[in-house]
Amino acid sequence: MASTSIPSTPSSVTPGTPPDMPGAPHEYEMQQHYGTRARAERFYRDQVLDHLNAGMREFVARQEMLFVATSDRLGECDATFRAGPPGFVLVVDEHRLAWPEYRGNGVMASLANLGKNPHAGLLFIDFTESLIGLHVNGRAQILTDEAMRDGLASVPEVTVPGQLPQQWVLLNVEEAYIHCAKHIPRLRRVPHERVWGTDDMRRKGGDFFGAKAGRDAPGQ
Repeated sequence: MASTSIPSTPSSVTPGTPPDMPGAPHEYEMQQHYGTRARAERFYRDQVLDHLNAGMREFVARQEMLFVATSDRLGECDATFRAGPPGFVLVVDEHRLAWPEYRGNGVMASLANLGKNPHAGLLFIDFTESLIGLHVNGRAQILTDEAMRDGLASVPEVTVPGQLPQQWVLLNVEEAYIHCAKHIPRLRRVPHERVWGTDDMRRKGGDFFGAKAGRDAPGQ
């Protein structure tokens, strides 16, 4: 199969790029390569904000899940899932939001990345009602629960032990834009007990993918 040359590290913005457009030079070059420039410029102009507008803030405030992308200083990436009760992501104002880090497996992959590279990409998707998504990109800082509560009166009190934040991640918003609905599946909400903070391996999924079993097998 014949290969196609793909630009990988552009040296400059392609001529004709409007100076007030969001996005990055490598995006513009890839758009030029694949002939999507006009479509991309419409999207930038109509949908990409540098803050959370009222509709976005309302959307975030009722979500129960969040996907988080981070990378270390070398660009090695990690993607993870965060969940909590409705509104667990705190909308501080139009330029900031924060989410709690609960007790997990102790690896600290996302926080370790943010400690070296503060850039983070968030994706909220509503699978059950609006069937829409929201991207939020920005720069993050890690705060203790005490520092969050000292700095913000709006941090809710927590009574469920497993929902006690170990840390908070405060994101300063740089980009916010829609993730279109056309390929988002509609899911149906069903009763499900969520056991916050458990160390019960069965409730956490056990060795679902057989990683430990394979490692412990003879010859492995």
